[in-house]
Formats: sequence, C-alpha cells, structure tokens
Amino acid sequence: MSRILVLNCGSSSVKWRLFHGSDTAGKGLVERVGSGGPADHEAALASILSSVDLSGLAAVGHRVVHGGDRFSAPTIVTDEVIAAVRDLVPLAPLHNPANLTGIEVARRLLPDVTQVAVFDTAFHRTMPAWARAYAIDTSVADRWGIQRYGFHGTSHEYVSRRTAALLGREVTDTNVITLHLGNGASACAVKGGRSLITSMGMSPLEGLVMGTRSGDIDPTIIFHLRRVGGLDVDQIDELLNRRSGLVGLAGDNDMREIIARRDAGDAAATLAFDMYCQRIKGYVGAYAALLGRVDAVTFTAGVGENAAPVRAAALAGLTAFGIAVDPDRDDGARSGERIISPDGAPVAVCVVPTDEELEIAIQTRGVLEADRAPSEQR
Repeated sequence: MSRILVLNCGSSSVKWRLFHGSDTAGKGLVERVGSGGPADHEAALASILSSVDLSGLAAVGHRVVHGGDRFSAPTIVTDEVIAAVRDLVPLAPLHNPANLTGIEVARRLLPDVTQVAVFDTAFHRTMPAWARAYAIDTSVADRWGIQRYGFHGTSHEYVSRRTAALLGREVTDTNVITLHLGNGASACAVKGGRSLITSMGMSPLEGLVMGTRSGDIDPTIIFHLRRVGGLDVDQIDELLNRRSGLVGLAGDNDMREIIARRDAGDAAATLAFDMYCQRIKGYVGAYAALLGRVDAVTFTAGVGENAAPVRAAALAGLTAFGIAVDPDRDDGARSGERIISPDGAPVAVCVVPTDEELEIAIQTRGVLEADRAPSEQR
C-alpha cells in the first residue's frame, strides 16, 4: 500500500507523520527552525526526508490554514494553486506563509511526488449564505473578502465522522455538535456530515473563550481602545489574540492549572473557568436550535478530550435538550473514543480524540484516487 507523508509547517516548526494506509510508519517534530535549530525550512525538511523511508511514497499532504472562498476541497498543488494560496496571505498572515514555504520546499526536494494541499477552511464551505455572511454593507464585504470562513475543519470533519461510527449510524444521517477545545477552540454544527455553522469566523479569533484569544466581544471595544486608550492596531491585535482568553483572565492558558486553582478557591481562575464553560454552553444551545435534531455532542482536542470538569460544567443544566453527562462514565480514568452520557439519553455525549494528520492523509489519498479514476476509465 502506498505511503502518504503529512507535513504541517509552522513559522518555526515542522510537524510530520508518515502513513502506510491508516497506520503510522513514523512521526516527529522539528522545532526552532531558523533560531538555533535547522537554518531554514529547507534544512528542516531535508533532515526529515533523510531519516524517513520514502519507498512507495505516493504523495505529500500539506496542512494549509486558509483556503478562502477559492478552495472547497483538497487540491493537487500546481503553480496556480500556490499563487492562489499566496493571494490569501492577508487573511492568515501568521499561517499561510509558513504553509506555503513547506509546500515549495517539498516540491523542490521531491519533484516527482504529488503534493496535495488540505485546507482547514474547506469543510466549512458548505455553510449556507446566512451562516457565512456578516451583516455589513455587502459591497464592502465583497471587496475585502469579509465573511465567516471557519477553521479546525479537518478536526471537525474527522470527529463528526468518527462520532457517527461510534453511534453505529451513517454520517449522512447524523447531526453532531463538535467541540474542538484546545488552546484554540471552536464549535461546529455538523448536519449530515456537512458543516452548517461554526464559531470561528473570518479569523480564528471569533467564538469561544480560548487559551489566549478573547473569542466574541463587542466590536466597540476595539474602537474604544483606539480612540480613548490610544492603542494602535497592532497593539489591539496582540491584546485580543495573545493576552486575552484564559491567560488574560487568570494569567494562565493551561486548563489543568486553571482547574487546580479553581478547586483551591482562586477567584480569577474560577471566573476564567466559568466564562470558558458558559460560552461553550451558549453555543451548544444555539446550535441545537439551528440543527433541530441533535444526535450527539462530541468533545475533542487537548481540553475536550482530557478535562472532565469542563465537559460536566459546559453541559450542566441542558437536560431539557436531552443532553447530560453520566459522572460515573466520565470519571477521567478512561481514554479513547467513548460515550459518556447515561443509557437511553436522547442525545449522546461523546469523547473522540481528534487526528488531523490522519484526516489529511485520508483526504490526500482521496485526491489521488479521484485523479487516477478518469485515466483508468479511458
């Protein structure tokens, strides 16, 4: 069976994983690229490739954060695709440049291997117009690409599909609210395997309270900080993205520390925990109303998979929606895919570990098979 190499290039790191089918044949992380580690991404990738068995390598799948409204599916990389991703840099200035670097270096080092771009935003291109648009002058929105794009798409797609399997249902007949709770956090209403609406918007800043991001705020706060506080645009950007959320409220973005401090009576940690969980609860309730029928609420990612107190608090008081957690099933001692709601609950509450790299490999292999099919039919 052919192999797929998955690359996730950050500004100073390269995360990689080699798949043989759905099995992991190798993985690793190269950090401090350009600052004490490898001199640049080319050196980092060359080091990775020299240590990996590339026999039978069919393709390289690349994580690309922002595909804008141009990419609704994974795509074989061409010069035109690279140019389009580069045009989207203003929408993701911290991510797309590093993703592009990884693609360009991999093309140079592996010129005969197919490169596939898999976009975080692609899963959310199925959102209807009312979910994508913001209520501003449409001519301004169209000119500057202002709309809800959504992120964590590979995670939401993988987790919603695995949730359906866990319930023994077809994904096309399953409605799931997926909660990707890590340092970045987002909720998604998935209707029959398709994204209906998600909490992150034009950028990953909107929505839930996160590790260092504010999530939803009144836009007037930005104007007030500029006009009255005298902060410039970069200072406000840094405040909302890096000095807000849990770290802004309690000085710590590690949920384990927040919970320990809350349990010890720390007021700041208690506020941070309560705000974090109540924001999740509000989105679950809103998305339940939009879906009409909810088959499952599923937690994933670092906090979602490991923090039982968050799961309990975020869903407390939702029994009227048929949503409840069984504390005996969610005692923190279990791992893996599991159902943590009581027997017979109208809505299953699940924990499903995400696997974004596997999802990228699955989508990359799907692109190869689709590209091969027309030639086989001729």
